[in-house]
Amino acid sequence: MQEEKTQTAGLERSLGLVTVTFYGLGTIVGAGIYVLLGSVAGLAGPWMPYAFLLAGLIAASTALSYAELSARLPQCAGASVYIQAAWQQKSLSIAVGWMLVLTGIVSAAAIANGFVGYLNEFIDANPVVAITGLVCGLGLIAALNMKASARLVLLVTLLEVGGLLLVIGYAWQSEPATPGQSAVAPDPDGSLLGVLLGSFVAFYAYIGFEDMVNTVEEVKNPRRNMPLAIIMAVLVSTLLYFLVAWSALRVLPVQALANSDAPLAVIMETGGGNRQLISLISLVAVVNGALVQIIMASRVLYGMSGRAMAPELLGRINPATHTPVVATVLIVGLILVFSLTMPITQLAQLTSFIMLVIFFLVNLALIRLKRNHSTAYDGICFPVFVPVCGAFLSLAMLLFQSASSLGFY
Repeated sequence: MQEEKTQTAGLERSLGLVTVTFYGLGTIVGAGIYVLLGSVAGLAGPWMPYAFLLAGLIAASTALSYAELSARLPQCAGASVYIQAAWQQKSLSIAVGWMLVLTGIVSAAAIANGFVGYLNEFIDANPVVAITGLVCGLGLIAALNMKASARLVLLVTLLEVGGLLLVIGYAWQSEPATPGQSAVAPDPDGSLLGVLLGSFVAFYAYIGFEDMVNTVEEVKNPRRNMPLAIIMAVLVSTLLYFLVAWSALRVLPVQALANSDAPLAVIMETGGGNRQLISLISLVAVVNGALVQIIMASRVLYGMSGRAMAPELLGRINPATHTPVVATVLIVGLILVFSLTMPITQLAQLTSFIMLVIFFLVNLALIRLKRNHSTAYDGICFPVFVPVCGAFLSLAMLLFQSASSLGFY
């Protein structure tokens, strides 16, 4: 049957456990911690590290659902495949697949806009030229070879993690800051509300595990390596975020963190480090995030094509590069359109909203598959309360974001 068609003959299984783990870690860390620290500090105040820790726990429930589903159904198009298996509703599966593609496109477009801001720290760049050059260049890398692309992501991830370790090191070698006025009143009620609000913002720095599962057909021994990679990437990123947040509070008063556009650069400078160095690492992190989104969206189109959910042309693999070149070219073109026509704030908000809808549906899909005793499975398996928690928390955050957009608080 066309629905059951697999595509392992097309893509090359070239990614081992270490490579795919760093691929995921780079996707999760990305530009998130580099730009979100001040926003979370403004909400959670001196309890900021615990806001990041709580966000990691919230993300973990859905990440574990993805880990199990990636082993149950190791096919490209991730969430679209999971929902099709759970409900056998092709129209819903197609809709989710295109939602995934749209998130990759708008997220990469938002990142491309952010790239211009970082680039202007070094040169006076024309936005249209900078965005076009970045997107086309990354599209070429993504189309040439997945193994080379993954290695590039791995190297950039090492640079990103190294940058965070530098920030932590400089923070702990400098003199502690004089306690300042926190952005949230230090009382029990205020601290709880601040941690909750801060964790909802910090959550968006964790959602890169969704991108990982769309490379599953290029992973060696995917039923073992993909779940392990997802779990390790989320654990390491949570630890890094907690340590960075804790170190930041040691160096700067909360109000200074909340008011800074580049808190990590300020921390480096306070500890005697080079401010421009962390700015350069931030620029590279942004480029890395855009590359991953291009790869993710093109692989979703490839997976959907093989299941008769997208035009067959988008599933064609170039025999020389072993990549879906046509799908990649289409994604690059759409990213250029979005990045040159929509403001970055709208792009980021649209990405977040769509991802929460997908997370909610994916958790429900795993619950249904677990209750369907006719679905034989003997691989990695988590208790049913894991997807139940994931569905509940995804819905809660979706309602939270909707209420925030409507101005209820």
